[in-house]
Amino acid sequence: MPQSRVPLSAVSFVIIGLVFQEVGASIAVLVFPAVGPAGMVALRLFFSAAILLAVARPKLRGIPARSWRVLVLFGVSLGVMNLLFYEALSRIHLGAAVTFEVLGPLVLSVIVAKRAAAWLWAALALGGVILLGQGGFGDLNVEGVLFALAAGACWAGYILASRQTGQHFKGLDGLAIAMAIGAIITLPLGIAQAGATLLRPEILLLGAAVALLSSGIPYALELIALRRIKPETFSVLIASSPAIATAAGFVILGQQIGWLQAAGIALVIVASIGAVRMAPRPAPPALEPPV
Repeated sequence: MPQSRVPLSAVSFVIIGLVFQEVGASIAVLVFPAVGPAGMVALRLFFSAAILLAVARPKLRGIPARSWRVLVLFGVSLGVMNLLFYEALSRIHLGAAVTFEVLGPLVLSVIVAKRAAAWLWAALALGGVILLGQGGFGDLNVEGVLFALAAGACWAGYILASRQTGQHFKGLDGLAIAMAIGAIITLPLGIAQAGATLLRPEILLLGAAVALLSSGIPYALELIALRRIKPETFSVLIASSPAIATAAGFVILGQQIGWLQAAGIALVIVASIGAVRMAPRPAPPALEPPV
C-alpha cells in the first residue's frame, strides 16, 4: 500500500475509540447525582489504573528518583485534569466542555510550531469560542467554562509530561504507574464527596464501565491504529473529538445546541487540525486525554 494512503481500518479504530470515550463521559454525567464529579473521577481512575496495571505489570523496583519525579508530575496532571474536566461536565454540556478543553493542546501546538502564521489558527479558535458564547449550551455557565479551560491547560501539561514519561519508560508502564498516582490523589476527594455510596455494587459497576469505555477500549484501539498511521494523522483525527462529544451529548444526554454553537465547534476543530499540521515533525504526542 502506498505510504501516502491512510488505512481506512486504522481511521475507523480511532473514530470508534473516540465514540466509546464520549459515551463513557456521558455515562459519567448520569452518575453525577449519586456520587458527584469527584466521586466519579475516583472510580474512573481507580478502575483505569487497575486495568492498566494488570495489562502492563510494571516493575517498581529500580526506578530512579528522576523517573519518579516525572511519574509524579504525570500522575498529578492526569488526576487534576480529570477532576477539572468532570467539574466542567457537571456545569456545562459535554460538547462545550470538550471544545473548550481542546484549546489547551491547540495553543501548545501553536507555540511548538514557532511560526507567526500558526497564530492564525489560534485566532480562528478564538472566533469559534466567541460563537460558542452566543447562547445555547445551557447558556455556558461561567464556572463550567473556567473548569474546562483549566482542564485544557492541564491537558497541555499532560502532553508534555507524557512525552517525558515516554523517554523514561517503555510501553504502558509509565502510564499505568501515573494512572495509579492519579487514582491515589483523587480517591480521598471522591470519598469526601460521595462517602459510602462509592461502595454500592451498581455504582462500582458503572465506574468500571466508564473506565472500560473511556480508557480500556480507546487505548487498545489507539495502539492498533498507531501501528498503521502516522502520529500527526492520529492527532488530526483526535481533533474531531468536540463534534463526537456534541453528538454523544445530544443522543445520550439530550443536550441541544444551536447553529451558531455548531459553527463555533467547527471553527475550533478546523483550528486544531491546522495547528497540528503546522507543528514541526515529530508531531506532538497524541491529543487524546485519558478522560
